Amino acid sequence: MAQKKSTAEDLRTKTDDQLGEQLVDLKKEQFNLRFQSATNQLERPARIREVRRDIARIKTLQTERKAKEKNAAATKEKA
Repeated sequence: MAQKKSTAEDLRTKTDDQLGEQLVDLKKEQFNLRFQSATNQLERPARIREVRRDIARIKTLQTERKAKEKNAAATKEKA
């Protein structure tokens, strides 16, 4: 499961569905990494941090998109 670190630019090009799928995959990986860490089988301890930050990037982007949609809807109502 050695995936490369996601960048904000790469994530912004993805659709909401793709981001959701990637978020689920990263959460599963995070779960597995926690178990590996607990049983001292973890090969790359830094991967835990990478996955955690990738999850945060995706959640931030999802929140930005929701806020943008909400703002657009509010602007449309006023007009």
